[in-house]
Amino acid sequence: MIRIVTAARLERLEADAVAAGEHARQASTDANEAYGEHVRALYAVTDRAERAEADAFEVSGFLAAALAELSAAQQELLLKDVEIRGLREELEQARQAGPLFLLMRYGEPHTIYRSRADAYADTATHGAPADGWVPSDERPAREITWRIEAFIPEGSASGFRRVFQPAPEPIGGAA
Repeated sequence: MIRIVTAARLERLEADAVAAGEHARQASTDANEAYGEHVRALYAVTDRAERAEADAFEVSGFLAAALAELSAAQQELLLKDVEIRGLREELEQARQAGPLFLLMRYGEPHTIYRSRADAYADTATHGAPADGWVPSDERPAREITWRIEAFIPEGSASGFRRVFQPAPEPIGGAA
């Protein structure tokens, strides 16, 4: 079959071909721009993922160090708890055993003993006479070289209570 094509039809076909080519170029440009945007978005997401991974690695290091520190603190706390329980038991035994004896040198605490005999014996090693002890008088403790005071551990206070309290002196002549 033979078809006769007129010049007007050829011009229309050429115009359609040019328009189709222009449309194809525009579609290709749009596709390239979209592809470029997708590639940039992919790079951005990849970069964020890599930074998040690096941050996660760094945080896991901090977390491991914090857990090790926590474990050490818990162990230390457990040891302190055991020590405190032992000291409480020792204090309770001391309360039940009777008074303790505090050796003072010029009024300053020096050593605590479980018995008066232990205190006398040990003070001899510090130069005090082993048999020259007399009852305490009313002189201030800072004026006496060596002095032994009996104390009872006081549970309600943070310290000790004297066994023998000195007689109160009247103030300003009051009786």
